[in-house]
Amino acid sequence: MLLRRLSLESHLNEEFDESVSPRNNSRKTVKTPEAASPPRIVGGTLRGRLLPFSPDGRTRPMKDRVRETLFDLIGPEIVGAIAIDLFAGSGSLGFESISRGASKAIFAERHFPTSDLIEKAAITLGISQSVTVKAGNVLLWSKQMPVLDTSARWIVFFSPPWSFFTEKTDEMMALVRAMLLAAPRGSLLVVEADENFDPQHLPSPHRWNLRTIRPAVLYFYGVHNEDSAEADSPPSFPDSTVH
Repeated sequence: MLLRRLSLESHLNEEFDESVSPRNNSRKTVKTPEAASPPRIVGGTLRGRLLPFSPDGRTRPMKDRVRETLFDLIGPEIVGAIAIDLFAGSGSLGFESISRGASKAIFAERHFPTSDLIEKAAITLGISQSVTVKAGNVLLWSKQMPVLDTSARWIVFFSPPWSFFTEKTDEMMALVRAMLLAAPRGSLLVVEADENFDPQHLPSPHRWNLRTIRPAVLYFYGVHNEDSAEADSPPSFPDSTVH
């Protein structure tokens, strides 16, 4: 059972910040500075390896400490799973997943030069056989889902530019809903937004759990019923359910 595998109580009790409400309209916009150096893999067999990325502002790699906390939380869930890194950018989430035991990673990135960098990084890291890159607009997947490997559970990462959650809300939520319906039983969806996103836009919002790691907010959804996303329930994150 996914609920038993995701035993995150100690982490959440230690660091969860209840003072931040994703629905608080008075909050200030948090601006994330551009990454000053290439992202690095922070755990697993490829720990310490740097990833190529373009410093022109096109990509916003998840901060190392946020990524490290994220993977500490999902722990053994990643082992043997298929990682799907949407809005991949540098590919840090997919590469981190392989480093920590994912069987393979699928990267979706619309900027073709950036998708080329992901392919080159996979070759440099010696894991090209475990990597698939799908270059194109991932927002269109909600209308026409590509053929994806369903032989193992998915760990799906949604880490777009944060402005997408306010400027392209309908398209983003359509994509989240489509991935929920397509995901094999036992999959886990992870959405990374900032504090300006209202989680009430999420499908079945009360079934998600959140974790605040400023300036990011992570939302988690465990897929347990392969027939109906509405019948699913969130991972066991005490005191952090979206209300």
